[in-house]
Amino acid sequence: MKVLLATEKPFAAPAVNGIRKIVEDAGYELVLLEKYADPNDLLISVSDADAMIIRSDKATKAVIDAGKNLKIIVRAGAGYDNIDLAAATEKGIIAMNTPGQNSNAVAELAAGMMVFMARVQLKGGSGTELKGKKLGLHAYGNVPRMLANIAKGFGMEIYAYDPFIPAEAITKDGVKVVKDLDELYSTCQYVSLHIPANAETKKSINSILMSKMPKGGTIINTARKEVINEEDLKMIFEGRPDFKYISDIAPDCHNDLLKYEARYYSTPKKQGAETSEANINAGLAAANQIVNFLKNGDRTFQVNK
Repeated sequence: MKVLLATEKPFAAPAVNGIRKIVEDAGYELVLLEKYADPNDLLISVSDADAMIIRSDKATKAVIDAGKNLKIIVRAGAGYDNIDLAAATEKGIIAMNTPGQNSNAVAELAAGMMVFMARVQLKGGSGTELKGKKLGLHAYGNVPRMLANIAKGFGMEIYAYDPFIPAEAITKDGVKVVKDLDELYSTCQYVSLHIPANAETKKSINSILMSKMPKGGTIINTARKEVINEEDLKMIFEGRPDFKYISDIAPDCHNDLLKYEARYYSTPKKQGAETSEANINAGLAAANQIVNFLKNGDRTFQVNK
């Protein structure tokens, strides 16, 4: 059995070494494809692979069709919109993610982003404190749970909306549940996004929601750029000189927003999982999941059910 580690943005060396040990101890072969620039390199490398680990690499239909022996693809991270799930399902290929492995890294980044924007991007001048402010969590999975704990240390009031999680599971963490998104956005000075990009959520963060935010309203997006309605985002910036937006993935309208200086910021590349700890955790989890599936048929983290 051959396991392909296909990472245009490579794992850290300790992660690669750990992945290799897990794969080879199971009796499989590990093949590395790192820092590749030509998408055709991935098509060639996947052609005889039985399993594949990716990070931000795109497992498109073309890649999946090229993987004649592919049985499983694992995305080392929480999001999996870079896998063509329909194509994988059609070919009988299992697709998985590694939920929770990057959560603390993303939560710490979101907290840092709040401080960064509250203190005028550290450019000088008078900022504001987070103590006493209200933080809204748009979804309540692993990352927002950890962010809630960090924000409590700042003395913030925490609110959450997640229709898929029982209210009692949220309130037991000392987080207040709101009835709908209108209440979340109209209540909180800060809203942190933790929703996936799918048919229901793409462009769902629109002017209706953003306009409801209190004065100084700030959106922190460590999720996906696709969930933002960018035309509405530009409109809010034009109409509200107090509104702020920060993300670790630049929107397509990035250049249009640069003129708003201290009210807008985006990192050049996605940063949520860019810690050595998250890098190692996600890589090892991906390798273990592949071995458990190939040996035992374990589908615990399958996302294309």
